[in-house]
Amino acid sequence: MNNTLPTGIYGITAEKFSCGRSNIEVAKAMIKGGIKVIQYREKRHLKDYRDILEECRQMRKLTREHGVIFIVNDFVDIAILVDADGVHVGQEDLPVAAVRSLLGSDKIIGLSTHSPEQATQAELDGADYIGVGPLFTTQTKEDVCDAVGLKYLEHVASHSTLPFVAIGGIKEHNIKDVIGRGARTVCLVTEIVGSDDIVQTVKRLHTFFS
Repeated sequence: MNNTLPTGIYGITAEKFSCGRSNIEVAKAMIKGGIKVIQYREKRHLKDYRDILEECRQMRKLTREHGVIFIVNDFVDIAILVDADGVHVGQEDLPVAAVRSLLGSDKIIGLSTHSPEQATQAELDGADYIGVGPLFTTQTKEDVCDAVGLKYLEHVASHSTLPFVAIGGIKEHNIKDVIGRGARTVCLVTEIVGSDDIVQTVKRLHTFFS
């Protein structure tokens, strides 16, 4: 299943940075702002696994009601339990082939990549889309690699046949540079979840794509 990602903002939850708002509250605001794909991302050591499952159940219901693609980060078991649209994994997580064997052919699998070699391998392994980044230095992930810069983004835009989402340290002041180098789907995490008005922030960010 090679779903093309929706053009625009790719939403990711990050409760640690959401100013006391729950992941569900943030997701509702993202959807109201016009986001068409949301990834649930939460660290196991920060939240009880049962709470993660319940949040994903609520988020699956919410996204389904609004026709929004729902992706779960890392937790393949929870994605299956809530019937998410797909899973996003990193280079150190379960390989794409293993995730595919669990999810089946009709689900979306996204894979984080940090180099041209990883992007090529993602295609060979059967990923449906790739994450391209971190483009800039980011604080939202504790185990993140060094920033890969815009040259890698340009490479993917020119050479990869897979849909991709640009991610990592992207803010309103640099999103134009990211889009200008070929990104049609862009993820901003703290810029959105930490905003005083998520709905208006998302709407404003979407104007960069027109």
